[in-house]
Amino acid sequence: MQTPQSLSAIQQALRAGTLSCADLVEHYLDRIEASRPLNIYIEVFAEEARQKALELDKRLTEGQPAGRLAGMVISLKDVICYKDHLVTAGSHILSGYRSLFSSTAVTRILAEDAIIIGRVNCDEFAMGSTTETSYYGPTRNAADPEYVPGGSSGGSAVAVQAGTCLASLGSDTGGSVRQPAAFCGVIGLKPTYGRISRHGLLAYGSSFDQIGILSHNVRDAALLLEIMAGPDDYDGTASRKPVPAYTEQLSFGRPARLAYFREAMEHPGLDPGIKAACEAWIEQARAQGHTVEPVEFPLLEYIIPTYYVLTTAEASSNLSRYDGIRYGYRSPNARNLLETYTRSRTEGFGAEVKRRIMLGAFVLSAGYYDAYYGKAQQARRLIRDATMKILDHYDFIFLPAAPGTAWRLNETVDDPLAMYLADIFTVQANLAGIPAIALPAGVHENGLPIGIQLMGKPFAEGELMGFAEGLRG
Repeated sequence: MQTPQSLSAIQQALRAGTLSCADLVEHYLDRIEASRPLNIYIEVFAEEARQKALELDKRLTEGQPAGRLAGMVISLKDVICYKDHLVTAGSHILSGYRSLFSSTAVTRILAEDAIIIGRVNCDEFAMGSTTETSYYGPTRNAADPEYVPGGSSGGSAVAVQAGTCLASLGSDTGGSVRQPAAFCGVIGLKPTYGRISRHGLLAYGSSFDQIGILSHNVRDAALLLEIMAGPDDYDGTASRKPVPAYTEQLSFGRPARLAYFREAMEHPGLDPGIKAACEAWIEQARAQGHTVEPVEFPLLEYIIPTYYVLTTAEASSNLSRYDGIRYGYRSPNARNLLETYTRSRTEGFGAEVKRRIMLGAFVLSAGYYDAYYGKAQQARRLIRDATMKILDHYDFIFLPAAPGTAWRLNETVDDPLAMYLADIFTVQANLAGIPAIALPAGVHENGLPIGIQLMGKPFAEGELMGFAEGLRG
């Protein structure tokens, strides 16, 4: 069987009787087995997926109704809770932890008959841009296994890239869906903050985190968003705005106005091949009748420090709950309560997570709170205001998804600053809380995928996906 690329094609084959859900699941399980050297999956739910497929086939054969996601085989990033299944955030500190409930996103896709085939690898607690900080070892890029897939949702990106599932749910705190999507040549959607409930998403930075979608095509991402979005009594930050029928809005219908940052396109860290791909994309958009203009954004260099001050502060607070007492890993070497705390956290967390916890504790400490955390909050407001001012005059903001292509494995392990700076084009959407999508834009001369990025107005995912679909079509 050829790996399916869209849900519509799968459902058409199911209706025609040329494909069954059972055959589809077996195909994906074979793909998972063949791609084991890439270290994508932490756990495969093989028997559950087979059982669900048989149940769906029986209903379809009998003419019973099926959900809108019947035939969609999906994987979950290891930070999204699924009742009675392990969830560990790629960390030793949560070894053996089995979730007591499902995230709202998972509950909603299961209600529409999605088949969840497994949980995939990620950077520990979503802290990283390479999927190398995981307790389970690095995930490798299917385009070239000597390279990283990006992160932190690298497992999700490669799961789609390698054809082991049709789509995957990830999380995006500062580009963790879009950057790996770009590195792996797939589509990555980060909705507006609050568009999808965060209930059941293990927290990294609570004011930044958002569940995102990785897929082969825009239409599948639109359908998943349509199903998962909406208010949730379990999450006070989930928006109560009505959820549009995104799948019925996949055309923009008029010439668009796009802005790009002159500072980004002229940035010394931008790879020449990426720049050429972006310029070709701009010319393609102009040829289709869209207006694409450069604008000034002098705050670009402040984005990274603002983001890392704020997210490390939130991480330091959120991860204080992992203490070796209530659940997860507890050090066998501890002799008293204090040692239980210190040894469990020291042995349970990896180096990158400990680095960010310490940075966060520092910026929140007495004497430094105003100088760092307070200033970063002010900078965040300035960045958001400047972003919204641009979007008052333009429909979308165009940027590279990353300044370069994927790095070789171990290239940034001893240089975390290089990894942090690679987020320069993605964290703006999280600071401003706006939607963004990464789209494939060809292949670099080094043979690795290139991705570009579009950002839109808050809760304008329909316009964003409609424009992306029209341009790709």
